[in-house]
Amino acid sequence: MSSVVETVTEIVQPIVNEFQFELVDVEFVKEGKNWFLRVYIDKPSGIDLEDCALVSEKISEKMDALNPDPIPQAYFLEVSSPGAERPLKKEEDFVQAIGEYIHISLYEPVDGEKIYEGTLKQVSDETLTLTVRIKTRVKDIEFDRAKIAKARLAIQF
Repeated sequence: MSSVVETVTEIVQPIVNEFQFELVDVEFVKEGKNWFLRVYIDKPSGIDLEDCALVSEKISEKMDALNPDPIPQAYFLEVSSPGAERPLKKEEDFVQAIGEYIHISLYEPVDGEKIYEGTLKQVSDETLTLTVRIKTRVKDIEFDRAKIAKARLAIQF
């Protein structure tokens, strides 16, 4: 389904830019028997319901006008804020998250673990460094970015 996401991203990006919002992510997923097209948008002061409704209406108009339809099956369109646990996908996302508490999931274990949470200390093209707490000890761990499956902001408890 990545071709649907790529096609929709190309359609949605100019709409989001028009309102000076940031396109955070586009997902096309099946949950149960239903398909969902989810578009996540943001802006520095935060996204509200009016912003979501405005962008949703514009996306619907644009998608309905396309022939052939890039998504032949029925789906639900959801436009929302990425929330407090915003995904980190683009390089800019990681750079902006330096100093923030994040959650990462790895493809392969590092020190026997595949999930880590800590403060993002450093980012390079190949690695990122997290300051993590392991029981009572605090240490920096460097991760190969190619081995990171997912990353997102996290709420520290």
